[in-house]
Amino acid sequence: MTAATEFQALVLDKSDDGKVAPTIKTLPDSALPAGDVTVRVSHSTLNYKDGLVLNGLGNLVRDYPHVPGVDFAGTVEASDSPAFAPGDRVVLTGWRVGEVHWGGYSQKARVNGDWLVRLPDGLDARHAMAIGTAGFTSMLAVMALEAHGITPDSGPVLVTGATGGVGSVAVAILARLGYTVEAVTGKADSDAYLKDLGASVIVPRSDFAEPVTRPLLKERWAGCVDAVGGQMLANILPQMKYRGAVAAVGLAGGNKLETTVVPFLLRGISLLGIDSVMAPKAEREAAWARLVTDLPLDRLDAMIQDVGLADLPELGKQILKGGVTGRVVVDVDR
Repeated sequence: MTAATEFQALVLDKSDDGKVAPTIKTLPDSALPAGDVTVRVSHSTLNYKDGLVLNGLGNLVRDYPHVPGVDFAGTVEASDSPAFAPGDRVVLTGWRVGEVHWGGYSQKARVNGDWLVRLPDGLDARHAMAIGTAGFTSMLAVMALEAHGITPDSGPVLVTGATGGVGSVAVAILARLGYTVEAVTGKADSDAYLKDLGASVIVPRSDFAEPVTRPLLKERWAGCVDAVGGQMLANILPQMKYRGAVAAVGLAGGNKLETTVVPFLLRGISLLGIDSVMAPKAEREAAWARLVTDLPLDRLDAMIQDVGLADLPELGKQILKGGVTGRVVVDVDR
């Protein structure tokens, strides 16, 4: 069977007045960017960064027309890379795909083969995109806490932004590994959702509303996966247990951190920065292998909202307002 020479994609165009508009278009293969591997994409997903790109925010995209989509999974259609052959199942996250390079909101993608990871056995493309950058980042955060020596016996682990993509997967992974998980949310109707994922305690976001007034507070958590940053992170640091660690994965609450060095000096806590965009390949492969065993697929299924390319412009607006719970999986053929 020969591959089709045309494909559909969600294309962003920028008008002279600076407005970005999305359109689903049929494009020839010759429109694909340079790269040594062409992938027949089956699924993508929606991250906060995708929401920014879809709405022309953050200066993330410089060249238009542009195909967004930070993540994708599918099957290799053609390859000049010795690492991959037609028929290989692959996943891509990061490397500024969907920003600088055309991304996964398309039936085809052409990229550098070094950016691809082979899908591990036991994981299909739909579940891989339910994980996506958000879940991959969560796994990197959990691995960082483990490397720091945080175990289930160390004490509770806090997860902020717990109903979002990163937070939801982090709650499920940590619970599966035997940690006592405390989940922070500001959504009044999300308690049952978070308990189903494995959270033991639901912590209201309002508990972190007031600025910190003391450099140290009562010790509460051995570890934390923080997707919020800002004032919430400033409130969390003085409440970490001795030798505890916070894995910082996001800044939904702001990129400024007003704190003191006292928790670091007197309690020996650590702030661990997690970057998933440029993570080395060996670390990527290890994280994806862990996701197959450490993330319960039944709990992953409970997070999934299946959509098509046409649904993305509206969902891109919602995710920027905190209106998306769990994981959006994009079937590019839907």
